[in-house]
Amino acid sequence: MDAMPLAVSRSDLSSPSRQAFGTAAVRPPVCVPAPETLHPALWLGHQLGRHTDHAVPRGFAALDAQLPGGGWPRRALTELLLPHPGVGEIRLLSACLAAAQQAGRLVMVFDPPANLSAWALTQLGLDVAQLLVINSSDSLWALEQALKSGHVGAVLAWLPPRLRAERLRRLQLAVQAHDGPAFVLREMAAQQRPSAAPLRLLLRPGGPDVLSVRVLKRRGPPLESPLRLDLPPALSATARSRANSGPAHVQPQSLPAATFINLA
Repeated sequence: MDAMPLAVSRSDLSSPSRQAFGTAAVRPPVCVPAPETLHPALWLGHQLGRHTDHAVPRGFAALDAQLPGGGWPRRALTELLLPHPGVGEIRLLSACLAAAQQAGRLVMVFDPPANLSAWALTQLGLDVAQLLVINSSDSLWALEQALKSGHVGAVLAWLPPRLRAERLRRLQLAVQAHDGPAFVLREMAAQQRPSAAPLRLLLRPGGPDVLSVRVLKRRGPPLESPLRLDLPPALSATARSRANSGPAHVQPQSLPAATFINLA
């Protein structure tokens, strides 16, 4: 008798306990939290990443809209690739560097490829008294120590060509102690090699006082088309008038550079 099927009443089929045996139990949907709510370093592939620290303003609305955080990142390297010096990189960064100085912090420049014009930097809003230019036989070591010190407002460094990836990775680790933007400038051929820098931009001249900026790497989806940015004029109307009327042999005053000697 135990093997015979039992009669099931209509009331038994309608009960929740009996329905669970005939069909799979329906569970309420599970709410998965957004990645950015779990940790600020997480984001979805179609989103721009966010910075845990407040970013530094760039002064270019078109660039602000395309890069994470709305400003140059702190505690992370920004790598700028150039076909040659003087395409407009100083004018691109001048608002950021001036903001660091206005906050009472020092700006350090490592191994510029040519003498910097104090007059031109002043026209861009920079205080040359708060600008320290370093020429070093071991610029990478000096740059790494400056980043680790945590006492510099902003850093701008021209790196030697064909730099090995592990050296750049050491700078990226050191910059995590640096509460400010850190810019490294490299040759254009470096775009074919890997880089630890979270942000990589390729700069090209786009015309008179125009800079073409291509985003090679960012914390977010790729950007297919380059940006065209209107730079501050290289010379003001007054300066152009003086240049045209002044003697041709007069050269602008250049900033003196300090020589860094590693005694370690």
